[in-house]
Amino acid sequence: MPERHVVSTFISLVESGQFIDALQRFYHPDAIVWENLWQSRIGLDALIENERLVLNRFTTVTAHAAQVVVDGDRVVINWRFEFSSDNAHTTLDEVAVQQWVDGKIVYERFYYDPAQLQPEAVGPAAHEDAREAAAQ
Repeated sequence: MPERHVVSTFISLVESGQFIDALQRFYHPDAIVWENLWQSRIGLDALIENERLVLNRFTTVTAHAAQVVVDGDRVVINWRFEFSSDNAHTTLDEVAVQQWVDGKIVYERFYYDPAQLQPEAVGPAAHEDAREAAAQ
């Protein structure tokens, strides 16, 4: 069962943008992570590789834990992520359900609406659309 301060430390690392450090410190070497209904990654090396791929696609990634529930060895976090690049911006509001053993996450499943993954356009065209909408 993770103590509240351990979960808080994990969340602080993620919210401060130290995503790889959070993985290395708080995920079990054999962790299993699911994205919605499909299993996507097994093992810490695969988690880190995926995280690096995501981080390399964006110039800015921010995270905020809106709600946190700790109940025995289960932790539920409502995350809000913002992904930005020169050309796009995406907001992802998701719920992570985690199982912890001996201070490490061994199982995690993310639940979110996949429609959120469609990036919002950024740049002159997006600003024109916003100005036109405001004028109407």
